[in-house]
Amino acid sequence: MGSECGSESEAWGVDIMERQFCTAVVLAAGQGKRMGTKVAKQYLEIAGRPLLYYTLRAFEQSPLIDSVVLVVGDQEQISYCKKEIIETYGLKKVDHIVLGGKERYDSVFCALREIEKSAAETAKKGYVFIHDGARPVVSEEILERCYRDVECCHACVAAVPVKDTIKIADEKGFAESTPRRDLLWQVQTPQAFEFSLIFRAYTELMENRERLMTEGIRITDDAMVVETFTDKKVKLTEGAYENIKVTTPEDLVLAKAFLQHL
Repeated sequence: MGSECGSESEAWGVDIMERQFCTAVVLAAGQGKRMGTKVAKQYLEIAGRPLLYYTLRAFEQSPLIDSVVLVVGDQEQISYCKKEIIETYGLKKVDHIVLGGKERYDSVFCALREIEKSAAETAKKGYVFIHDGARPVVSEEILERCYRDVECCHACVAAVPVKDTIKIADEKGFAESTPRRDLLWQVQTPQAFEFSLIFRAYTELMENRERLMTEGIRITDDAMVVETFTDKKVKLTEGAYENIKVTTPEDLVLAKAFLQHL
């Protein structure tokens, strides 16, 4: 997955010397209940190494990423990640490990607050790549495309066109309508933003979370936070069908196969 600094980036038109500071926020606080195992999905092993290792490796090897903030579920996971992943595999870019919250957006906000509190000014003026810890097959090409789009559009998300017909159901489980498939995209991560933009949007979210809950509005990803609390449009950036989120045992088999070809 990795390359010599500059070789792939120059091919994609990103000047490493002139680019903005980039921080990756890796979310690994989930419980992974659908996996049906006692071990959280991000710590299940692929080829003898924790799934989370492969995700962190992608950012460690990318010449675009300067720093990583890792979000985990509890103190025990902090100790595990430090000893069994970061120290064992010599990962140098993980500068902060923070505890997450109850919901995904709580965990993201914890990471953003850590950047606001502890990071250098270059990080606060740069970009943030928010990524699921259970997406280990993120490629350098996806990171390159996200960088180019966040640079020109301020906010972008990796996504792929849907392959199947999608139905909108009514409350009784009957098909109500069929949206145009050519307009539908399946959103992935990373989701990349100017730090100032996403921090401001998340601050607004946290101040209005009770109102949103009362109105039945459920925030499901970072792009939705920007869409709800700012006037910025979010660019859909070409992702990859291989960039799967490991959620079920079948996904683990697929991820192992995809990782062998990176």
